[in-house]
Amino acid sequence: MSRALPKYNKRRVTFIGGAAAVALSGTVIAGFALAGEGSKSDGTSARTLAGPGTITCPDVKSKLPAVPASAKAEVDRNLTLLNTQIQEANKRLVDTVGQGGPNFVQNAILGPLKDKRVSTVNRIATAIGRTAAKPQGLDSLAACTLNGAGTNAGGGAAGKPQAGGNAGNTGNTGNTGNTGNAGNAGNAGNGGGGAGTITCPDVKSKLPAVPASAKAEVDRNLTLLNTQIQEANKRLVDTVGQGGPNFVQNAILGPLKDKRVSTVNRIATAIGRTAAKPQGLDSLAACTLTK
Repeated sequence: MSRALPKYNKRRVTFIGGAAAVALSGTVIAGFALAGEGSKSDGTSARTLAGPGTITCPDVKSKLPAVPASAKAEVDRNLTLLNTQIQEANKRLVDTVGQGGPNFVQNAILGPLKDKRVSTVNRIATAIGRTAAKPQGLDSLAACTLNGAGTNAGGGAAGKPQAGGNAGNTGNTGNTGNTGNAGNAGNAGNGGGGAGTITCPDVKSKLPAVPASAKAEVDRNLTLLNTQIQEANKRLVDTVGQGGPNFVQNAILGPLKDKRVSTVNRIATAIGRTAAKPQGLDSLAACTLTK
């Protein structure tokens, strides 16, 4: 007696542009290729969708000297943070396609990323320097670049705006004004009247007695704090109307805070070489915008 063999549904697999559409028993299951985040050491290279391009940063881990055992945990934690920062920047690159003006990627993504990396590599250098020779020049590894044909310039092919582009954005409205002088003690600045004013906590008045050996370096960094506010206020005026409602926070106040964190840490380190290192100066880094 012959027995009929059971019939099986045929599976058909079709690959479309990196996404696999699988037809199984009349049911179509579609899987889309997502942006991959590749990393090397501290996340030197990360791969995103083809449109926005790729953010690439210098490798930090390979440039470090031998790391003392007492510093290893802190160094590893900050190397991981460098990787996370690149992943976040690449995600933001994808999420903000078409936003802002032609300098959006530099102002809102690459600039803030560099400032974060400066703070992170400085923490790595400080951790190593507690029990060994402090590595110099790691700041030079902070800047990253955008490779590929990025599309975050607010327009697509033939100058046509893309979805989520700059048309209709209403951030930072106001009339342009002249950038004012920085405030007293180098830590408050007046921006143009229409754009508003960036105000930062005073650092100089919160410092302990500065040893003579540290005075030149401390004064240099206090002056830098002043310059950073002047530059931020000028940028506030120059970018009136650009970006979305969070543009000032993301592209000006955020990067300014990161720069100030690095600067006040250098001040604390300079004092700490020959006296008690002041604590909590990081709390003075955040600035505010007053309209």
